[in-house]
Amino acid sequence: MTIPTPAPTPGPGFDTSGLFRAPVLFALGFRPFYLLAALLAVAWIPLWVVAWHGHLALPAGFNPAAWHTHEMLFGFTSAVLVGFLLTAIPNWTGRPTIAGTPLAGLAALWITGRVLMLVGDDLPWQVVAGVDVAFLPLAAAAMLPPLLAARNRRNIAFPFVLMVLASANLALHLDAAGVLSVDAEVTRGVLGVMMMILVVMGGRVIPFFTKNRLPAAGAGIDKRLDGLAVAATVAAVTASVLVPGSVAGGLAALAAAALLIARALPWKPWATLRVPMLWVLHAGHAWIAVALALRAASDFGLDLPAGAADHAFTVGGIGVLTLGMMARTACGHTGRPIEASRQMTAAFAIINLAAVVRVFGPVAFPDAHPLIGVSALLWAVAFLLYLIEFSPILTSARIDGRPG
Repeated sequence: MTIPTPAPTPGPGFDTSGLFRAPVLFALGFRPFYLLAALLAVAWIPLWVVAWHGHLALPAGFNPAAWHTHEMLFGFTSAVLVGFLLTAIPNWTGRPTIAGTPLAGLAALWITGRVLMLVGDDLPWQVVAGVDVAFLPLAAAAMLPPLLAARNRRNIAFPFVLMVLASANLALHLDAAGVLSVDAEVTRGVLGVMMMILVVMGGRVIPFFTKNRLPAAGAGIDKRLDGLAVAATVAAVTASVLVPGSVAGGLAALAAAALLIARALPWKPWATLRVPMLWVLHAGHAWIAVALALRAASDFGLDLPAGAADHAFTVGGIGVLTLGMMARTACGHTGRPIEASRQMTAAFAIINLAAVVRVFGPVAFPDAHPLIGVSALLWAVAFLLYLIEFSPILTSARIDGRPG
């Protein structure tokens, strides 16, 4: 986040003057993890499409569909989430998070997990699971001390949410090993937890950023609607786990979709159309509502392609919001103006088009399987554009000379 606050006090990787001594890539959490997440997004989705078409056998212990789901949730999304939180916590607390060697070690652990998930068949599944699952608990352990020291109750839940996600990751490894049979339930639960994270954080940052950038638009927050939207989303994601495919679940999802739309109206999304760094966030929030509406339609018995609601959330909600926040954070925390170049504006449009093709292409053309490949290509292009623009930024010092 880019809320102006005093620079963090010196911590690991800083000298007494506040100047960073370690390689700049490991100066703050967003730098390595945004870079790694974008690299994974560019490489893993095309790899999955090739495997899905039967041209490549993925050697991981997971079946291809389970591998794809796991890597998008515990590879890509977890990297973005950890990078964001390690960067936001110093703003929230005034205290530094890990940097230098500890941050490099955490990034190396994430990389090792991705390698083992791809080529670790010759190793005992316990080794692969141990390395992969360890990432989120260690990230949580790195986040907790500054939050506790600052008595930051508002955000203290985030490390514990990461622990919950780590437990779900372990359950998926046990399922893949044949010890448990919980894949569908756990995956729905993980999607629900990630939806709640985006709904809560979106409700904080999207209207804040809009109000700061466009004060004349009059963007604000209706706290009553915001609370109702969060509560309804909790009910919807809970129902998706406990009573999937039920009318009750459909009603909860429909109510949540309607309330998310209602709470966004005071944010004045239409006023942001000329500001790509803002409209991309509003678009990502809207995709969450679309996902819930599609979930409701499916629960009510409408014949929709399998995964329509999930891909509206993952490609649309997660993909669009993360790309927007990755660009915004990289600009703000390197001292650059928070403005989208033409290249990034194109990337924002392309990632939204990827979601449209992936979600609604199979609805309009049920037999048009190549559309899935088209969506994957669009996704990869969007994150490739991010890499081209932001790799030099993520690996270079701040232009204002401040640490971070």
